[in-house]
Amino acid sequence: MKAVFAFVITSIVLVPAIVVLARTEPPQPGRVSVSYLPPKNPAHQPIYEQLKEIRFLEKVREFLSRVRLPRTLLVKLEGCDGDDNAWYDKDTIVICYEYIDEVWKTLPEATTEDGVTQVDALVGPLFETTFHEFAHALFDMLRVPVFGREEDAADQVSAYIMLHLGKAEARRLITGAAYAYKTEAETAKAPPGVKQFADAHGTPAQRFYNLLCIAYGADPQLFGDMVQKGHLPKERAEGCKDEYEQVAYAFQQLIGQHLDPVFAKVVEKGWLPDAKHLSRKSASAQ
Repeated sequence: MKAVFAFVITSIVLVPAIVVLARTEPPQPGRVSVSYLPPKNPAHQPIYEQLKEIRFLEKVREFLSRVRLPRTLLVKLEGCDGDDNAWYDKDTIVICYEYIDEVWKTLPEATTEDGVTQVDALVGPLFETTFHEFAHALFDMLRVPVFGREEDAADQVSAYIMLHLGKAEARRLITGAAYAYKTEAETAKAPPGVKQFADAHGTPAQRFYNLLCIAYGADPQLFGDMVQKGHLPKERAEGCKDEYEQVAYAFQQLIGQHLDPVFAKVVEKGWLPDAKHLSRKSASAQ
């Protein structure tokens, strides 16, 4: 009788566990799908067409697929009814055409003194934002602990990823994203009020300096001119190596174990688009 009772109890305990294991697949690379949804606003049609032409989402999928994920992550472009935003929620990253259009409006008329082209000023913030939202996905899907503000941590992960996509590409992406933050900070209609500092994100100026600091800390030669030209104050630059190493250590400890060891080492050179892929400054200016 005792043996039968023990068997019943053991069955009750083990069967649910077996069911759970059967339904749970091990994390795998390549679990990223992408989708270009047609824009709701006709003015965004050029954005839709040109991002498809440069295979933006396909490139995003290539890089994000290097991480072993427990579930499929969807990355999509879509119209957001006037909301110029991007976000992650429920295994999905949404990038709004309205957000891309706002970035498009701030592109420089010509290549800047720092070498930022129109294309760089577009793809820099676009990839930076996408990787930022991917960081939120990693924190959620991989249950990565975050000490501090999650938005700051997402910015750091985004910068770290961009810095490991090839030197030439890293230079273009970092300076392009920095240009967007600097432009946003300089075009503000009024000095920031106290309430602006209550936002979960840092101010554009703070994010500008944080981005340049991590980049300089990672490669003082590649980004040394940012200090020489005064874009990054020397006082801040002195500690940037430590700031970068802190981010690199956290990434390797918390996320590195989830990278595919073979696929993660493959970095395609020359994958960023050039000027011929940008035919107009602003899609909404038609």
